[in-house]
Amino acid sequence: MAEPLYLRPVAEHDLALLERLYEDPSEAGELGFFGYRNTGQLRRMWAEQGFITAGGGRLAIVAGDDRFVGEVQWRQVLQGPASTCWNIGIALLSAERGKGFGKRAQRELAEYLFAHTQVNRVEASTELANVAEQRALESAGFSREGVLRGACFRGGAWRDMVMYSILRDDVALKA
Repeated sequence: MAEPLYLRPVAEHDLALLERLYEDPSEAGELGFFGYRNTGQLRRMWAEQGFITAGGGRLAIVAGDDRFVGEVQWRQVLQGPASTCWNIGIALLSAERGKGFGKRAQRELAEYLFAHTQVNRVEASTELANVAEQRALESAGFSREGVLRGACFRGGAWRDMVMYSILRDDVALKA
């Protein structure tokens, strides 16, 4: 039986682990570290406005008895003159990868966004080399749409990304 997993607002006691996901190259891993960008930014954002706004947010991924395993985030993007959707992302602590938390958390986030907002589309992208994330998205019900050539700069090089989406009609919302 799978370990219980749920999403909840980020709490102050989560911030140190959340910072490690983005500021520690060994914790972020090869596909998750984008350089030292703005140390302390996450704490400032949390203190000033929290992590849930009209244009996006972050939720902690917790397993078992409230063990922080990572975070999911979403931001609003425009896909036409009057059509917005959510673009989502995920980061898991290195010790928690490969346990199925990613696919479950991304599916939970998509269901949450469809239940509480009016968007019709949730999208996610990942580097072409990130096969594990591609499998997680596909297992979560996302459809592969195509490759975005040279769309992401990381580690001194431009990298191709793979775009995925899930539509409101693809998700049977829990009653």
